[in-house]
Amino acid sequence: MIRIGIVGLGFMGYTHFTASAKLRGGKITAIASRDPKKRAGDWTGLKGNFGPPAGKVDLSKVTAHETIDELIADPNVDLVDICLPTGMHESVALKAAAAGKHVFVEKPIAPDLAAADRMVKACEEAGVLLMVGHVLPFFPEFRYLCEATEKKKYGKLRAAHFARVICPPNWREGEDDFVALGGWGADLHIHDTHFISLLCGVPKKVFSRGLLREGLIEHVQSEYVWEDGGPNGNPPVGSVAGGIAARGHDFRHGFEAHFEKATILFSAANMGGEFAEDRPLTVVSQGGQVREPSLKGGEEWFSPFAAELQAAVKGVKEHKAPRTLSGALARDALKVVAAETKSVKAGGKLTTV
Repeated sequence: MIRIGIVGLGFMGYTHFTASAKLRGGKITAIASRDPKKRAGDWTGLKGNFGPPAGKVDLSKVTAHETIDELIADPNVDLVDICLPTGMHESVALKAAAAGKHVFVEKPIAPDLAAADRMVKACEEAGVLLMVGHVLPFFPEFRYLCEATEKKKYGKLRAAHFARVICPPNWREGEDDFVALGGWGADLHIHDTHFISLLCGVPKKVFSRGLLREGLIEHVQSEYVWEDGGPNGNPPVGSVAGGIAARGHDFRHGFEAHFEKATILFSAANMGGEFAEDRPLTVVSQGGQVREPSLKGGEEWFSPFAAELQAAVKGVKEHKAPRTLSGALARDALKVVAAETKSVKAGGKLTTV
């Protein structure tokens, strides 16, 4: 049984705790919080940009620590699950690694590349796993696209485009701390640079145009270049992401991917507080057939996170991080964001990742 300790009891910590009920071969054995109410199981008021608000939880079989150091020292913790603000990821990951504990950290790995490099190096030297929770590949629609690409179900990928756009959020206290989050590049767009790198390999170069605030991405439109170095060659792949949409355009994401034998589309959005899939996962064959395939995965709001945690548990059991959660790949996704930022500053100049 892989024993997991959660540090950071905001909405994402609550999400991980709730998702853990579905785990096979793993369980939450400890949590850490300075808040005595949370240590007593009263998580009322926690809320995020998806799923229901939290309430009271049963901690009768969980050790509630007051400090992170206490949890890391707990002999009944094998894997430290870090759900803290991004700027705290590095310090806690380094402490956990020094204590010989495996590390699972919510995305992004860190707000800047230097911190990400130190985290990867520290975990490698300590001989522990560093896994980063980029949950997108565990959503059924994105999993379908990933598997179709890997297995060449519809032939070779010829071109693709991804979108992830929000209005400036106000759902979490501190969310407007744009710099601490690493801008919308590290906090939002990182989903797509990670998924694209998982799908096609890490790009070699990028050219981007966009808007910067305090030197960080506020909105970006990018095209990626592999120079025939990726598993799919060098297809035209692009993305758009940012946090400048009008209030009421709360969230939109999706993709359009063209293969030799079919086109795969998906689009979903939260507009005016109402969420809808305006284009469910759809496959259009070259012969004109349009269908919506059945998708793998649970229907609960936390199902992708349960699948993600299950992959982390499997990784610890096998002492090998799955590629979807690879710390090195998460660091490389941040490298792509850094190159995009540099390209925007240079007026769209082709920039090496």
